Amino acid sequence: MITQTALPLALAFIMFAMGLTMDPRDLRLVFTHPRAMAVGLGAKLLLLPLLGLGLVLIWQPESAFATGMILLAACPAGVTSALLTHLAGGRIALAAAITALTSLAATVTVPLLVNFGLHLFAGYEQSVDIPVGRMTLGIFLVDTVPLALGLAVQHFSPRTAERLGRMARPLATLLFALIVVGAFISQRHALIEHVNDVVPAALALNLLAMTVAWVVGGGFGLQRSDRVAVVMENGLQNSALGIFVAVTLLNSPAMMVPSIVYAFVMNLTALAFILVQRRRVRCSLL
Repeated sequence: MITQTALPLALAFIMFAMGLTMDPRDLRLVFTHPRAMAVGLGAKLLLLPLLGLGLVLIWQPESAFATGMILLAACPAGVTSALLTHLAGGRIALAAAITALTSLAATVTVPLLVNFGLHLFAGYEQSVDIPVGRMTLGIFLVDTVPLALGLAVQHFSPRTAERLGRMARPLATLLFALIVVGAFISQRHALIEHVNDVVPAALALNLLAMTVAWVVGGGFGLQRSDRVAVVMENGLQNSALGIFVAVTLLNSPAMMVPSIVYAFVMNLTALAFILVQRRRVRCSLL
């Protein structure tokens, strides 16, 4: 179901759709809300990879899964993060800005962290030829370029972006679901065989990422809507990008297993977080 051609095209469309539905003015939050942006970006780019590394060192799964966890932790926020942030009562503009900036930074951050993970863990079983240049170019073409094009359409022709966005966003969500389901089907035997290795680690990474983001946001005095946005941005990963890098750029289907598991886990915990936040809001109004 996942092919070398269909996967990058689908991911590129997803990133283009994200760009269409983002308002470039949201990026002004870098300057108008520097504390919230700094906390969000710091948690996403620094704390989350460190949490992923720590869990891998504790669980010590086989090398492909270990590297897949590092890859997953390096990915930017997912395609549904802004929508789920809205449902949880968070600041949508902050979530969109963090998603855009981390997606643009993925060209550098993902190859850097995956390269580190491969060097650190691949020696457990085998040496790996790391295509850093190909990985960087591939991520740039399917992640950064489509997102930038979508943002450009949004900036120069908002009405066109709005019309396209109404069709593109649901289709992008469907494509994301198809990528995850297709990856699950192709790797179902590996998932079943290693369920005790990957599922607890993916769930632990998700819960730790959300909890740490909430605590750090509170420690820096962020208001509730900003803390919610930071939590959702750290709990929701672009698993489709993780699958793409593992399958297409690294030619290692086993490395995408953590991304597949995480894609299911993160939506369940996000739903639980949304329900908790909405209940808290209702209780405060009574």
